[in-house]
Amino acid sequence: MKDYGIFDVIGPIMIGPSSSHTAGAARLGYLARKIAGEEIKKVVFYLHGSFAKTYAGHGTDRALVAGVLGLMPDDERIRDAFLLAQEKGLLFSFQELDLGDVHPNTVLMVLETLSGEKWEVAGSSIGGGKVRIIRINELEVDFAGEYTTLITYHQDRPGVIADVTAVLARHNINVAFMRVFRVKKAENAVLIAETDEDISDSILAEIAKNSKVAQAKVLRPL
Repeated sequence: MKDYGIFDVIGPIMIGPSSSHTAGAARLGYLARKIAGEEIKKVVFYLHGSFAKTYAGHGTDRALVAGVLGLMPDDERIRDAFLLAQEKGLLFSFQELDLGDVHPNTVLMVLETLSGEKWEVAGSSIGGGKVRIIRINELEVDFAGEYTTLITYHQDRPGVIADVTAVLARHNINVAFMRVFRVKKAENAVLIAETDEDISDSILAEIAKNSKVAQAKVLRPL
């Protein structure tokens, strides 16, 4: 029998009308911004399934924009997200797109940062304000953003994972879940480590010193 927590009973603290279409969408936008690692100047939202059919009426469009701006799901400014985006110079647009065999509440966000970096982040809103990130750029991934999450973009070489986890162990950080994704052997790979403890900036810098780690980022839970 499934155990239920208070979150499952009363739902998330959020600005309505829908936890899946509003709170979840805001979380997806927020996580995409954190994955990109800096302010976004342009984003195209490719909406799939139910998101594509009802995004305007359910406030999914405003919630996604609000998340990319860095607003939390319970921020009352979500209602004014389009105006806030205009004030900050964020360019955004929405398109319908069949993303294949994915959850009906799925969005692909194609983002461009102020420094010119381009990112593609796909995620699904799975109900009750909960989400899953399912793709970062060309790599398929799977994490929820409910834990402190370490993401490393690294070369697929022997010893890299051991080096990263050794740093975490030295600082008494316990790994709750860990997955490694790659496109092809010996090329680019991504490590996703969800931890019970926070990962400080100094620990992150220690991980990033590894010559085979191109980037290391920490996403903290909302």
